[in-house]
Amino acid sequence: MNPRVKEVIPLPNYQLQLIFTNEEKKIYDCSPLLDFGIFQELKNKQYFNQVKILDGTITWPNEQDICPDTLYLDSISQT
Repeated sequence: MNPRVKEVIPLPNYQLQLIFTNEEKKIYDCSPLLDFGIFQELKNKQYFNQVKILDGTITWPNEQDICPDTLYLDSISQT
């Protein structure tokens, strides 16, 4: 099982800085999701910035979420 998210910080350009339970810091780019279904709502920057952590992953008020394994595997490590 991959690490889970323990901290999230919204960044410009629809990116998220994530800190995982193994202390890795990574950047996840949400922009490829913005034209699909329920994720279109994330185009609103104020709404995008309402991202929160729930049960080791990230979520927004209208229940959009991204699998924690996807977040870990598809994000870019920060050094």
